[in-house]
Amino acid sequence: MPAVRTTAARVSAATAAFALAGALTSCAASDPADTVTVYTADGLRNEEGTGWLDQVFADFEAETGVTVQYVEGGSGEIVQRAGRETANPRADVIITLPPFIQQADGMGLLQQYEPQGSEHVGTKDPDGRWTTIVDNYFCLTYNTEELEEPPATWDDLLDPRFEGRLQYSTPGVAGDGTAVLIQTMHDFGGLEPAMDYLGRLQANNVGPSSSTGALGPKVDKGELLVANGDVQMNLAQARTMPNLGIWFPAHEEGEPSTFALPYTAGLVEGAPQADNGRALLDFLLSEAAQEQVVPVAGGFPARTDVPVEGGGAEELEALMEGVEVFEPDWDDIDANLPEYLDAWREATGS
Repeated sequence: MPAVRTTAARVSAATAAFALAGALTSCAASDPADTVTVYTADGLRNEEGTGWLDQVFADFEAETGVTVQYVEGGSGEIVQRAGRETANPRADVIITLPPFIQQADGMGLLQQYEPQGSEHVGTKDPDGRWTTIVDNYFCLTYNTEELEEPPATWDDLLDPRFEGRLQYSTPGVAGDGTAVLIQTMHDFGGLEPAMDYLGRLQANNVGPSSSTGALGPKVDKGELLVANGDVQMNLAQARTMPNLGIWFPAHEEGEPSTFALPYTAGLVEGAPQADNGRALLDFLLSEAAQEQVVPVAGGFPARTDVPVEGGGAEELEALMEGVEVFEPDWDDIDANLPEYLDAWREATGS
């Protein structure tokens, strides 16, 4: 279950255990003016407190005196939570992946605000309701100790050796899980053939997972041989997980492909501390924060005027070499996601 945390008290076990439940009191609404509450998808912070958001939040607090409180969960989970709170908003900022940022916008959860520096960002809402803060790409992971090389194609994952040792996060709940649908629909040429494939893959699939971030450690330990993920999160995990490899699947004899899966952020409509939310969005897109995306987050800067450099830059560029990058029709995905999820549930019996 997602948890509410305060970065200034990150080491407090009591704070870390403050569970997010249906009866949760309105912490954001009752907070003083020196706080900002963020609902964020997982992947940009870690339990050690050394992730990009950990660093950016700490730097923001030190510079402004504003304490960051955050709720972390699956990309779809946090949007659904914000949607249930529209009568009494508790969050000031939402950070999530497509298509859930488009879903949040369609639900009327976001208000217009163009952060400082957003003029240098390529992927953003034309109406100014959200902007990319970290660029990222869909990928799969594999255990490098048990597999000398990753499986070359999607069909290779149907091999019985992967039974009970393959898992992908739940579409509609996790952004990376939804990305599995998008990627297979692209690679197999449509919804029907993609669902036919995922139905057959279900024989090897362990089952649902609301968090993609939890799968990387399982792959590293050998509990799983293959799982889904994204480049930023898995590259950051691989720095402390020696058996975690990253790969991109191909369809049959084609070239491997992927698509951009950026972390995006927007200001919540009716945000209790909207001014602090604007200040945090400005800070997330500041040159200082963006320059830390590569060495700290293992992702790509959202700002085109911030170069891909620092520790891990060469690894990132090598990883993406030879991989076709396509652009999904996010408007179509946003409009038809319920249909796609229903088709997935029917195909997999989930």
